[in-house]
This record gives sequence, structure tokens and C-alpha cells, in this order.
Amino acid sequence: MPGWKVVYDQWKPEQQPLREALCTLGNGYVATRGAFEEASADESINYPGTYLAGGYNRLVTQIAGQEIENEDLVNWPNWLPLKYRHPGEKWFHTSLVELLSFRQELDMHQGVLERIIRYRDEAGRESDLHTRRLVSMANKHVVALAWELTPLNWSGPIEISAALDGRTTNSGVARYRALNGKHLTPLAQGQHNNETIYLQVETVQSGMRMAQAARTHIFTAPDTGQPERVLNQEDGFVEQLISVNCTSGQTLRVEKVVQIHTSRDHAITETLQEARKNIDRQGSFSHLLGKHAMAWERLWNRCDLQLECNDKAQSVLRLHIFHLLQTVSANTVGLDVGVPARGLHGEAYRGHIFWDELFIFPFLNLRLPELTRELLFYRYRRMREARYAASQAGYKGSMFPWQSGSNGREESQVIHLNPQSGRWLPDNTYLQRHISAAIAYNVWQYYQANQDMAFMTYMGGEMMFDIAQFWSTISKFNPERQRYEIHNVVGPDEYHTDYPGSDEIGLNNNAYTNVMAVWVIQTALKLIEILDDSRVNELFQKLDITKADVLRWEDIASKMYIPFLENTSIIAQFEGYGQLQEFPWQEYQVKYGETMRLDRILESEGDNVNKYKASKQADVLMLFYLFSSEKLVQIFQTLDYDFKPENIPENIDYYQQRTSHGSTLSKIVHSWVLARSDRKRAWHNFEVALVSDVEDVQGGTTPEGIHLGAMAGTVDLVQRGFTGLEIRDDVLWLNPALPDEINCLNFQIRYRSHWISLHLTHQKIRITFDRGWSKEVQIGVLGKVYTFQTGEQREFDISQ
Repeated sequence: MPGWKVVYDQWKPEQQPLREALCTLGNGYVATRGAFEEASADESINYPGTYLAGGYNRLVTQIAGQEIENEDLVNWPNWLPLKYRHPGEKWFHTSLVELLSFRQELDMHQGVLERIIRYRDEAGRESDLHTRRLVSMANKHVVALAWELTPLNWSGPIEISAALDGRTTNSGVARYRALNGKHLTPLAQGQHNNETIYLQVETVQSGMRMAQAARTHIFTAPDTGQPERVLNQEDGFVEQLISVNCTSGQTLRVEKVVQIHTSRDHAITETLQEARKNIDRQGSFSHLLGKHAMAWERLWNRCDLQLECNDKAQSVLRLHIFHLLQTVSANTVGLDVGVPARGLHGEAYRGHIFWDELFIFPFLNLRLPELTRELLFYRYRRMREARYAASQAGYKGSMFPWQSGSNGREESQVIHLNPQSGRWLPDNTYLQRHISAAIAYNVWQYYQANQDMAFMTYMGGEMMFDIAQFWSTISKFNPERQRYEIHNVVGPDEYHTDYPGSDEIGLNNNAYTNVMAVWVIQTALKLIEILDDSRVNELFQKLDITKADVLRWEDIASKMYIPFLENTSIIAQFEGYGQLQEFPWQEYQVKYGETMRLDRILESEGDNVNKYKASKQADVLMLFYLFSSEKLVQIFQTLDYDFKPENIPENIDYYQQRTSHGSTLSKIVHSWVLARSDRKRAWHNFEVALVSDVEDVQGGTTPEGIHLGAMAGTVDLVQRGFTGLEIRDDVLWLNPALPDEINCLNFQIRYRSHWISLHLTHQKIRITFDRGWSKEVQIGVLGKVYTFQTGEQREFDISQ
């Protein structure tokens, strides 16, 4: 990965599923996996997939005697198909030829996927094929590819197939293949003009339509004659068969430009009409590439992060930023979509939205805050469904779903397949009520970074108050303890969903959940003082929040129960955690490695992870990830618990020994919390997190879709974790702890309408304060606060 490019210089078919995910191209509206143009879906190597932001559909399947309904991010028609053959022979495919050379490059700076191969076919003919592809960041409805075929030792006629294939299904995840995956019904296909074909489909349940119009230009030598075109079509499939003559040594160039419109688009009349109209207005591939490259340059100007001293980390971090910006960009604005945990890169998790925003928004808050605002609207618009869910569970306020899709209902599966045992098992992870706290945290962090009073006064305030009301009503007072408790939940760990031998699902007093509930309520009480009284009264009237409710909030904010292990300062992951068995870690790590899905392994052995002190990922440690030691100690003091900063390292050490890192997010959190106390271990965890998708460390998960939270989390770990960047008490604080492996770090952030450039080494920080809407802001460096004026630059010695 030299700088701006991901390069594969060998063809390894077994790696193609991973490469397809990592070489996905997208623009925040639509994305297409990095499958070859000539490849169709098979079960082991190739899986073309095109995914639309917000493009969901529901299907019902009979499984284990139950009707199971699942909502999926749909695999839409494949616009890629472009291939050729010699008369009477098979279509070109990499598996049918001898590859003499191979090179594939993902150019992250321009957003282009390129393939250059030389090959010899069974008849001894040698050829060069050079392909390029883009998903336009400048025009979200346009995708395009260019082929250059050069015969090296042959001349003669060939037949080219340029097609649109709507016979696609959702079959990219092996464990889902037993479930219904046919989401599309063909509506129309045909020929628009001599060079253009079209296809229109509709989802079978959600009724969403997509139209694609594909224009294919053929550029041949002047003396080879005009290409002949024949239309071939069937339900859901349309192609042009184009006959051309090739001459040895002369390059045949093919450009395929595709216009995509859906019924979710704004300012259109009808999808097929728009696609056919607009395809006629598109320029050449080089013209589209020029506009596309400039759009990417504007994004990189805002979002790049430079580690001039560490080439590997630099390249991978850019790849992570690249995939984040392909999933959400300016093209996302107005689409009413969230951020799928696996991006728009595959079908794992069915394209659902989880809590990964918690790891993604910090990067956007300081680079593209308008995007964070837009993505928070996705949650705001689904408050009605969240309120209904809360009422059905016996609570008030907004209880958001653990997995969300089109309309904000709970999309978590009722049962899931353990691929190691082949058994279908109950799935109780929907009890992760902490998702509502994560949403409130995201609202507050966006406000802290941008002081968007308009947002907080209306949408943000409504969300904060209603989520606080939910935590107030799910909290029950225990007169014996004289404290409030939260029962029947699941924490971030996910492995522990009930007590051994219990018929009840869920756990009591998950520490992370309880602390987050207190933080939400405390913040909502603070917000009452920030907003004007009339608006607070309006919101309380709308949300049916009374004075008695606010008094209850105040009581909970000082009396929530937090479990500790007996006679220690170790925060218990949940009540009863101390009674669980210790797990034989060494034995299982020798057998399965450090990063393992322990729940699946133990179930396949007839055991149950609920019996053990073994976590999938950070749970208690999430508290040290989200809050500074000062803030966390303040929360515990308000609750009248004697918890001090010096207790944090022992908590970290305790849970570090009891975590399997079965989630890609886990290493990020562990690296973050170790950054100040153990830089060597922090860097090791960071390195693992950094390559978790590039090297598919979990063994087969990345081909199903990249882990967007982990990708964004590694970037944020450099941006905030290693720099100690924190917004607290209206001050932007910097307290660097750069690892030895990072000698220098350069980036810029947007903070409260100002661009601030930061240059850090182990010896100094240089802060350049660019122009902005306000004249000054306060920046804290190593505990001391400085007021920065527009245009000011200061340098600080941090070598002491």
C-alpha cells in the first residue's frame, strides 16, 4: 500500500472475496463491490454486489418451524457486465486463460479501480486488458467503466457483451443462504437508442424502484468498420451483443456509462424516464473522471490525516477514511439514511444500522459536521417508532432498536445460525438498550463540536429529553439498596445474555448501561439550563414530561446502582459477574488464536459462554473510552461511589485478561484506554485494529462487508486518542501521548466553525487558528487554557 494506492500484483483467486470488499467503490448514494466486469456470482470467488443507501426490502422465510421476517439491504441489478469472446468460443474469464501478468490498483486519491493484465488463451492468443472504473462522487447517479483491449499476436472479429443484470439475489453471506434472498421483480428492459439499453426493477415488499440506463461507446481504428449491435433480453436482463474487428497491436477501447435513479430520489418524475433522459447528457469517461477526481480532492483536503513517518499506518488509515467517505458523503444529504455497520460493501448484518455511529461520528464531527447532522436526522425521524417500542415494553420516552433499517423498528433476528455448529439459536442481543444512550451521546458530542443551537433547540433537545425519559422509566427503585436499578438488558459485550440456569433473558445492572443512563439524565438536566424556558416548556408538553418526571431524573442522577466486585475497586460488568467461572484462556488461545468468536466455539462444544468471565469486546472499558477520567470520576462522585483515577488502570488490566476480541471494535477501545499507561500495548492493539479488515483477521468476515466502525475508530484513535483531543467545559483540550511509532502527525479539524491546523511531534505542538465565523475560541494545552484569535499560530513545548 504505497501512499495513496492499494496494489495487488498477483492473482490469488482465494483472496478475491476480500479484495472485492476492500476495492468497493461508492459515493454515499450507491456502491459497487470490486468484482471483475466479466464475473458473475458464485459461492466461492466472485460476488458482484451493488447497494443503495437506504435500499431495503423485507422477506419472510420458514426456519426451524417459525416464520422469520428479515429486512435486507438489497443487492440491486449488476451494472458491471462487460465481456468478450471470439466467434464460437467461451466468454473471456480469468479462470479460462493463463495470466502472464496481473496488477490491480485502488487509487484512493481519485477513487478509481484499475486492472492491468496480460494473458494467453487456449488458442495461444495473447492480449493486454486495461480496465478502469469509477462511481462518481461528482454526480451520484453516474457510474462508469472503461476497457482497453490490445491484441498482441492476433487479429480478427470478436463479440462484446454489454449488459444490465437484474436477476441478482442476496446470497453473499453463506449463513443467510437458507433464507429467502430474491428481493427484485423486473418491470421493464429494452433499448433506448442504438448505444443505450435500460432496465427497471422493483423490490417485492417495499415497492422501491430502480432504473439503470447503460450507454456503451466503442472506439475502433478507422479501417475496421462500424460495430454491429444486436439486442438480447429476458425478464430482468438486457444486453447488447456488439460485433467488432480487432487488429494486432491496435487498442480497442470500450466505455460503458450508466445512469442510476431510484424512487427515493428527489426532484424526479419517474425513475426510468430520468435514467433515459440523463444518460444522453453524460460526457466521456475521461470527462466524468475529471469531475470525479476534483470532488475527491475537495474531500481529501478536509479529511486527510498525515503520518509522514509511518508509511503502513498512513496508507491503511487513508483506506479507512476512503471507505467511510464512500459510505457517507455530501451525496448522502437528504437521503434519510443511517450508517450501516458494514458500509455499502456487502450483506453482513443485512445492512442494518447499529451503534457504530458512536465510533464514526467523532471523525465526521471535526471534518464534515453537516454530515453528522444529517445522519442524526435519521434517528430523529424514527422517534415515533422508538416511542412505540418503549410503550410496548412498558416504558415512556424513546427506546431505539439495536438494529435499525428502513423505518426504525427492531430488525434484530429472532434466531441466528451458528456456522460452527449448524444450529439455529435464539438471539437476545436486541436487549442492548444502551443504543439509546449512544444516540444521546452522539447528539451531545455533535453539539459540543459545533455549537449548533438551532439543531439542539429543536431536534437534538427533543431526542435528549425523550431518551432521558426512557432511562428514567426503565430504572426501578430498590428500597433495600435505596438505589435505582436497570434489569433485563444486555451490555456491549453481547456474549452474556442471561444468567446460567435462569429462564429469564437479560442481565441486571450492566455497569456500562447504568452509567450511561446516568450520564444521559445528567446531560438532559444540564440542557434544561441551556435552552430557553419557552422551548423547554414546548418540548416537555410535546413529550408529556412533567415536573414530577424531572424530580425523578434528579433522584436517579444521584442514586443509580453500579455493581463492583466484592472488596475491590473493579467495576463489575453486571450484577452477578463475580460469581461466574474463570475461563481457561490459554488453552483456547492456543487452539483458536486470540481473536475468536468464543460464543460460537463453546456452543458447538455443547458449552455456554454465559457461564464464564469472558467477554466478546470492551464493556466496562467503554466507559474509559467515552469519558475522560475527570468526567467519569465526577459521575461516580455524584452517585456517592468512591472511585478514583488511580482505580482505572486496575480495571483496564482486569478486563484486558478476560476479553476474546470477537469484535473488530474491541482492539480500538483497548488501545484507547491504554494510550497513557502502556503505550507499547496500546500500539499493539492499534496495529491489530488497523489491519483487521485489510488482513481479514477474523477469518472470512470482511468479504461480507468491511467493518466501518472499526475503520473510523482507528482514524479517530489517531485524531483524538493519541492527541488527547477532547471538548470539555467549552474548551478544546489537547494532551498528546503519541506512540513511539508515530513521530509526527499533521491534520486539520473544524471546530465551532473554525479550521484549526495541528502539527504534533514528541517535542512540540503547533496550532494554527484559521478564519471562522467567531473571532476566538479557547484551546487547552497540557492543562492550561489559551484564547486563540483568528489567524493566530502558537507553538508549545511538550517534551518535558
